[in-house]
Formats: sequence, structure tokens, C-alpha cells
Amino acid sequence: MVSKRYPTSVEVARLAGVSQSAVSRTFTPGASVSARTRDKVLAAAETLGFQPSLIPRIMLTDRSGLVALVVGGLENAFYARVVQVFAARLREAGNQIVLVPVDSDYTLDAVAARLAQYRVDAIVSALAVLSQDAAETLSASRIPVVSFNTPVTAERIGSVGSDNALGGRQAAALLHDRGVRHPAFIAGPADSPASAERLAGFRDGLRAAGLPEPRVAGSAYTYEGGAEAAMRIRADAPFDGVFCANDLGALGAIDALRRAGRRVPDEVRVIGYDDIPAAGWGGYDLTSFDQDVPALVEAALAMIARMSGPETALGERVLIPPRLIERGSTRA
Repeated sequence: MVSKRYPTSVEVARLAGVSQSAVSRTFTPGASVSARTRDKVLAAAETLGFQPSLIPRIMLTDRSGLVALVVGGLENAFYARVVQVFAARLREAGNQIVLVPVDSDYTLDAVAARLAQYRVDAIVSALAVLSQDAAETLSASRIPVVSFNTPVTAERIGSVGSDNALGGRQAAALLHDRGVRHPAFIAGPADSPASAERLAGFRDGLRAAGLPEPRVAGSAYTYEGGAEAAMRIRADAPFDGVFCANDLGALGAIDALRRAGRRVPDEVRVIGYDDIPAAGWGGYDLTSFDQDVPALVEAALAMIARMSGPETALGERVLIPPRLIERGSTRA
């Protein structure tokens, strides 16, 4: 590894012909320093390529201006969109992003202890907190944490998410309206709260419409997982409509059904969730649910602001209604 030596404030002071404290005051907002001294220090800093370290400010104010953005499963375009919108809004607010990639694409529990060690002002995660133990580990750090689709909240631990149950009910109603009589559901991982909530809402909607219990097959949140799950359900019994826990699985299901000789939507109606760009591609034309990422981000930022105050703040859960985008995969 190539090491890099950064210029120091001592070197800036020497080149500018001022004291080291003058350099420190120049880079401290609101500190007293003459215009002439400031100009000399800034010119010397530019010559040397000097940038003040954040560490002293963190030690003095206990604020770093850093926000950790935890991401996993970036092969899913939905998570990439979340990162893009969050990063843009945090930069607008004057914060810097610390990107924390993790292996999981749906649970924050595995990295809770490590995240508590970061000197950041807040943690934003596209992953869910599943257990009370993980929530308490994060809460003990007194760092505000906002995660997506988290069923567990605690002090300074909040959640924003799509109203998954509402989406499930709307999916059931649409399939019923399109003449489906043998519904199925392709789930995500067994401990994914979003998938569980979408299935619960789907079951409620099917009961309300007088349709039978759906055939269910679990899968990973991947294209391959959706394809494999569709074939498992088909081997068990015929189905004429399927709601998938995410779009990647739905795309895999469509291709698997076509390879098996089933026509979409003529013989099988397919609905996804996330409304990733590929959902609108002509080869899929997938009906899906838009989670309204900008609204999720604004709700998360408001929650961070509320939980960042000196008073103890209990976390809450904010649900954003999804928007059904009907395309060719469910049209008559």
C-alpha cells in the first residue's frame, strides 16, 4: 500500500509566517482572525495542499458532519436508487457520506456492533434492524439510526418504509380484477420483514376478494431466486397470477415462465415491487409498486433531525404509501 504524508498546520504556519494558533483560527468558523492573516494562511494552505483534519473538531464538538450510509445488495437497482437520493440530499445539508458496504441486502443486525464504533452523527441504512438486541446495541451508542422496513424501534432507532401491507392488498385486488383465480406469491428470505408484510397484506386482500390462499415459495431477492421459485410453484400446481416480493424476482419469474411455455400476461399475470428501471423495459413491461424513494428520504432526514437533539428521543415508524404502476404484465 502506498502511504501518503499530509501537510501539517505547522508547515502552513511556517510558510505563511504566522503562529500555528492563527492557522487553527483561520479554519475555525467564527474564530477571530484578521483578514490579512487569513489571506496569508489560505494562500500557504493552497500551496501545500493542506486541508484541516476533522478529528480536532470532532473531539471538541462531538459532531463530525459525517453520516454513515449502510448499503448491501447493490446489484438491486432499488438500493442503488436509495443511495443516490440519500447522498444528494445529505450533501445539500452540508454532510459528508461514509459509505459502509455490507454483505447482507436486508438485515442490519450482523453489523450493529461495528457501526456503533463509528464517530458519525447519524446512521442511515437501507437494511432492516430485526432483533431487539441489535436495536439496543445501536441505541447504546446514542447515534440516531434510521433504517428501512424495520419492525423494531428503540431510543434513537427509527424506521421509514413502504406500506408493504397496503401494497399486498392492492396487488390482490388487481389480480382479482384481472380474472386471476389461482394466486401465488414469490417471497424473499424468510426473515425479511418487507416480504412478510407484503405477503400478509396479499393474503388479506385475497380473502377480501374471495380468492384462495396463495401458493408460496421463498427465494433470495435475486433474478435467479425468482426464476427458481416460479418453477417450484408450477411443479406443485398451476397458477394464473403471481405477486413477487421484489422486481428482480419478478423478472426471473417472467423469463422462467416463458421458457416453460407459459405466456405473460395471457396465461399468468405478474406483479413485482420496487419499480426498478428494468420493470419498464419492453421485454418485461412489469406491473410494480413505486416505493417513492424521495418521500422515504425526506421522512428519514426529518426523523434524524428530531432524534439528534439533546433530549431522549424514542424512535418511530413512518410508512409511505406505495404507488401501483400497472404495465403489460397484468393487462388483459
